[in-house]
Amino acid sequence: MKLHFFGTGAGVPSKKRNVSSFALQLLQYDGSVWLFDCGEATQHQILHTHIKPRKIEKIFITHLHGDHIYGLPGLLSSRSFQEGRTPVQLYGPKGIKEYIDVSLQVSQTRLAYPLEIIELKEGILLENDHFTVTAKLLAHGVPSYGFLIEEKPTIGELLPKKLQAAGIAPGPIYKKIKENEKTTLPDGRLVKRADFIGPSKRGKRIAIFGDTRYIREHAEFAKNADVIVHEATFAPGEGEMAYEYFHSTASDAANLAKDAKAKHLILTHISSRYQDEQTKDILEKTKKIFSQTTIVNDLDEIDI
Repeated sequence: MKLHFFGTGAGVPSKKRNVSSFALQLLQYDGSVWLFDCGEATQHQILHTHIKPRKIEKIFITHLHGDHIYGLPGLLSSRSFQEGRTPVQLYGPKGIKEYIDVSLQVSQTRLAYPLEIIELKEGILLENDHFTVTAKLLAHGVPSYGFLIEEKPTIGELLPKKLQAAGIAPGPIYKKIKENEKTTLPDGRLVKRADFIGPSKRGKRIAIFGDTRYIREHAEFAKNADVIVHEATFAPGEGEMAYEYFHSTASDAANLAKDAKAKHLILTHISSRYQDEQTKDILEKTKKIFSQTTIVNDLDEIDI
């Protein structure tokens, strides 16, 4: 899995940071892409990466402020001209369907692929063979959501020594044993996969927070996450202003990651009031609370 950041700024675009958008690329699942938020010029930012819009299968919108949605009609339209034919599922707060329907209708845009729009409620949004995605209502000026992506456990490693001890010689049969619950050997024996594999591997947990005030209880939602992506509109020490504007400070996010016992905190949605040296200072202060913290810039890529 890999995260690609297209816009890491807050409110309005600046010379160094575009407005909010990033993607989760599922490299082990045919390279499909899930997009989170789609601020103005997201599709322009994507042109500077190797991400293909036709690979975007799901889009999650945290909330309906313009810096998170103004790029969406253009991206949906352009996907049709970039060989996008597969269905797209779009998740967003109440009002997202009206926004998209009116935008496409007024511009007389016809999509070349099926678009399913699902308006958000708290709880499990989707579950398939590989993932469960859960939504949580946050604390912002308009309904804003967080998303928890949980990869399901995968089959453990095959134990070749145990197979050899059972008289099963190495070869293509090993692959067959791992891929099937039961396998009949050439000598007629029936073997069970469970007898020859190690413990299941825990899947990745990724917690994504839209714009929100700091709420300590949110740490439970992100508990034991491999990665937390969290807004950091304000610097440490500016908690009163952050609260007034329904946002978080970098230190708020660090405290949340610490309480959640997360492995890595990624800070985005950085106000344009903070330039290079100030951003470095914010990172240094934040790392004193949670050492595994990264402040991302536009076009950064991070492996999970």
